[in-house]
Amino acid sequence: MAMRLCLFFVAVFCIIFAKPVLPTLAADPVLDRYTPEPYVKITHPDWSKNAILYQLNTRQFTPEGTFRAAEAQLPRLKALGVDIIWLMPIHPIGEMNRKGGLGSPYSVKDYFGVNPEFGTLEDLKHFVDTAHGLGLYVILDWVANHTAWDNPMRTEHPDWYERDYKGDFRPTPWWDWSDIIDLDYSQPGLREYMTRALKYWVAEVGIDGYRCDVAGFVPVDFWNNARAELDAIKPVFMLAEWESRDLHARAFDMTYAWSWWQDMHKIAHGKADLGSLFVYYSWNESAFPAEAFRMVYTSNHDVNAWEGTTDENFGDAFKAVTVLSVVGEGVPMIYNGQEGGLDRRLAFFDRDPIDWKPSAMEGFYKTLFSLKKRNTALWNGQWGARMVHVPNSVPSKVLSFVRANDTDKVFVAINFSAEKQTVALQETLFAGDYDELFSGEATSLRAGDSLDIEPWGYRVYVKRRDD
Repeated sequence: MAMRLCLFFVAVFCIIFAKPVLPTLAADPVLDRYTPEPYVKITHPDWSKNAILYQLNTRQFTPEGTFRAAEAQLPRLKALGVDIIWLMPIHPIGEMNRKGGLGSPYSVKDYFGVNPEFGTLEDLKHFVDTAHGLGLYVILDWVANHTAWDNPMRTEHPDWYERDYKGDFRPTPWWDWSDIIDLDYSQPGLREYMTRALKYWVAEVGIDGYRCDVAGFVPVDFWNNARAELDAIKPVFMLAEWESRDLHARAFDMTYAWSWWQDMHKIAHGKADLGSLFVYYSWNESAFPAEAFRMVYTSNHDVNAWEGTTDENFGDAFKAVTVLSVVGEGVPMIYNGQEGGLDRRLAFFDRDPIDWKPSAMEGFYKTLFSLKKRNTALWNGQWGARMVHVPNSVPSKVLSFVRANDTDKVFVAINFSAEKQTVALQETLFAGDYDELFSGEATSLRAGDSLDIEPWGYRVYVKRRDD
C-alpha cells in the first residue's frame, strides 16, 4: 500500500511540475504565402538619412552661368545646411525647333556631352570633386523620355522613336513640347544605350545619382534595371519626377509630392482648409511605405517659371508652408535663389541671372535645416518618426502633430489661416517640456493647454534631451 501511495504521489508531482514536451510544428506552406515582405527592395545611401536637396539652375545661378562660378558658392550652400546638389540638365541643347535664344535644357542633343554654355567636362568633374570634398553630393537631371530633334539618334536609330498616326516623329502627346520628340522604350537597343549613358556619368565623373524628368512616362522595368546597374558601380540616390508608389520598389529613393504642393497652394489662397491636407498625409502614411521618401518643396524650376514666385503662390503663408516642409514628413527641397529672397520668375529659355541680395530667409532656412540635421525624429523615411496628429479645437485651420522616437520629440502647431487662432490642444501626446525653436523660450505644455497663434504663425517645440 505504501509503495502504491508513493508511486501515486510521484506521478502527481510529475504531472504538476514536469515541463510539458510539445510536438514541433512544421512550417505551414499555406501561411508562408501570406507572410508580408518589404515593398522597397532598394537600399537608400546612408548619407541620405537626413539629407536636404538644393536645385541649382546653372544658367541662372551666377552672372557667369558656369560650373566654375557655381562651384565658388558650394561652401555657402554647405553652410546653409543642404546636402544634395541637383544640377539641372548639363548636356548640349538641341538647335532644331529650339525655344527662345538658348533653348530648354530638357531638349538633349547628346547624352554623353556637356553644354559648352556651362563649361567643359573637366569643369564639371572639378565641381563634383569640390562638392565631395565639402561633404556634399551631386545628382544630375536626366531626360529619358525624349530628345532634341537634332540628337544624332534620330538619324542613326530612327526606330528608337515613337511616331504619330501619320508616321512622323512626334513630341510628347497633348503637350506643347515642340522642341523635343519622344523615345520608344519597347526597343532593347535604346534601353541599353540609355543605361550605358547613365552609368557613364557615375563611373567617369563620380556623380551620386539622378533626378529623372517625367519618370512615369518611361517604363518602370527600365528604371528597375538601370538602378541595379548603377548600384553595382556605387550606391546612388534616385529622384523621380512622378508621384507613384510603384517607382519606389526597385528604382527610386524618392518621388515628388505634387499633391502636397497643390494642397498647400489651395490652402494659402483660401480655396481649401486643412481637410485636403489630411487626405495627403493619410494617403502618404497608408499607401506609401515608410522607406519611400517624398520630396516636399515650395518652388522649383517649373513652379518658378510657369506657376509663379513664392509670393504669388503662397503670399503670407510662405513661411508656414516652409516650416511644414522641413519638420513634417518628407525630404525638403529648396530652389536656388529662395534663400536670397528670389522675388521674380526666371526666364526658362534665355539667360536671366538671379539678383542675389541679403535676405532674412537665409537665417530662417539655416535654423530649420539645423534642427532637421540634429533631431532624429525629423530624419527621412524609416530613419525618422511618423507624424501623429494631435487633435485640437480648430482642426480646419490649425495643424498640430508630434514626431517622436526614443531619443527626440518635436511638437508642431501651425496656423494655416489669415486670422489669429486660440487653439485648445486635446489628448496628452503633446505634453512635455520644450524649447521653442524660433523664440528659444522654455515652455512646459500640459493636457488642456491652449495656444494663441498669430495669422499664418507657427510654433515648433523641441523636447529637451536628457543629455
